[in-house]
Amino acid sequence: MVATSANSAPQGPRAYHEVVARIGRAAQACGRDPASVALVAVSKQQPWEAIAPVLAAGQTAFGENRVQEAIARWEGKALGLTLHLIGPLQSNKAREAVAFFDVVESLDREKLARALADEVQKQGRRPRLYVQVNTGEEPQKAGVVPAAADAFIAACRGTWGLEPEGLMCIPPAAEPAGPHFALLAKIAARNGLSKLSMGMSGDFETAIAFGATSVRVGSAVFGHRG
Repeated sequence: MVATSANSAPQGPRAYHEVVARIGRAAQACGRDPASVALVAVSKQQPWEAIAPVLAAGQTAFGENRVQEAIARWEGKALGLTLHLIGPLQSNKAREAVAFFDVVESLDREKLARALADEVQKQGRRPRLYVQVNTGEEPQKAGVVPAAADAFIAACRGTWGLEPEGLMCIPPAAEPAGPHFALLAKIAARNGLSKLSMGMSGDFETAIAFGATSVRVGSAVFGHRG
């Protein structure tokens, strides 16, 4: 049996399949279809020899934190895959992000919304967008604060012609994740957003119980980064 806690270091397809099974069990436990929850395998900083077996096992969605690192890792290898940018995005990297990623999960400020909208128009390519919400209002983290989320989503739609499909959050490490997931789901519901990217290796089952439609799992799949 491969251990899959956030404090262990499982690697390879056995750990990957166990995470997939855990997602399925968590979904069924709350009356959801397991197919309604997508796994985004967080490949950031992982060596290719750790990624390749998971890719061969059937995983098709991967999450990356940095634009240049992702391009270096995936350029020429991404056919048939869905690449998510899950880390903070600088406005001056909007061109590369729009060109390379299928999903950008870290839309969180006006300057970035304007830059993304400009690049969408220039390139004719429209990646799926998630607004990142800083549910814990932590100063060191990216994300719009909850009180400003409604207005920002409205501006994305009305001012910049962007159509976010969902929300993303990273709860504070020292707090129970459930209330943060509940808050994100509430903001999404009142803004007509159907997608929730929430939950990581240590709390993805909780996130599924609160309605996550995608979970971002790294260490439980690949092991801790060296």
